[in-house]
Amino acid sequence: MRRIAGIVLAVLLIGGVVAAVVAGRHGEDKGTATKTVRGVIGSEKAEFFADPDVVKALAAKGFTVKTEASGSWAMEGLNLKGYDFAFPSSKAPADQLAAKYHVQEPLPRPFYSPLVVVAHRSAADVLAANGLAVLDGKSRGTLNMGAYLDAARHNRTWQQLKGASAHGELTGTLYIASTDPESSNSGALYLAAASYVANGGKVAAGKADVDRTAPLLHQLVSVQGAQQSSSDAVFRDFISGAGNPLVLVYESQVASLLAEQQPGPDADDLVVLYPDTTVNSDHTVVPLDANGRALGELLSTDPALRKLAVRHGFRPQGDAAEFVAATASRTAYLNQKLTGVRQAPVPTSAVLHEMARRARG
Repeated sequence: MRRIAGIVLAVLLIGGVVAAVVAGRHGEDKGTATKTVRGVIGSEKAEFFADPDVVKALAAKGFTVKTEASGSWAMEGLNLKGYDFAFPSSKAPADQLAAKYHVQEPLPRPFYSPLVVVAHRSAADVLAANGLAVLDGKSRGTLNMGAYLDAARHNRTWQQLKGASAHGELTGTLYIASTDPESSNSGALYLAAASYVANGGKVAAGKADVDRTAPLLHQLVSVQGAQQSSSDAVFRDFISGAGNPLVLVYESQVASLLAEQQPGPDADDLVVLYPDTTVNSDHTVVPLDANGRALGELLSTDPALRKLAVRHGFRPQGDAAEFVAATASRTAYLNQKLTGVRQAPVPTSAVLHEMARRARG
């Protein structure tokens, strides 16, 4: 009996130790486990989510984020079943997705970025010499949208501009390269800003406004030929020296590039032109479940993640000082306070879609 009792006691003790170890492991898992959330994002945010410091900061708050890139307007045509969030580059496509998936307002908007035009120095100098731009130093300036649209309306060529003949690369029709407005947010917002100027400083609100501005918008798009669906692609082409001398991108892409490298030969040829009438791209999270909403709110409020967003060139919502302080060494290129820049209202999703369709022809 003593032997049996001893065996039983030993088994109980071993079982207790095993149970304690298992319980300890469960406790450790609970303390360190992260929620894996999946999302579709605009391509301009791919480097942000891939940044090891962002991955670490998210993990510290209990999140592992897996993303796939898509054009912001193209997200509407995707099957988002099984995803936790979508993260287009502005409010208009976000509102469209929110309506489609019955998402409750408000939608988190962690950060934003204005649209800018990057130019090679020769192109910027010629634009300034012909009243199409005003330069503030050698690497930053303001694009006169009214004068540019007038030049586009009359099919101006580089050869018709004073001083262009000294630069063999400046030939053909004068235009700003942009993305496909039917699939990409930056291309659609370009039309929104152009239509606002062409419509006498009024946001396009219906068919009459679209009809009035459609011929000019079609001209802006058709002169480009085939368009990219990603602002990341057109910006990389510009930096590599390929493509058009004037390209529409997000300020965040420029600010991020400048943060990565000290100004060198490439940066020396870069001029950032802020259109005097532009549109802010409000990067907006569309939460498809509770985890997606928690992530969107975390990106909006967590100090570490806001600081990392600034490092990638984005302007956090609600505090301009964060961006101004972080980009103090880049004021030769960046208009930190957007001085002299007017923000155009963005038309409704339905109007913007129709404008893009008409512009594409």
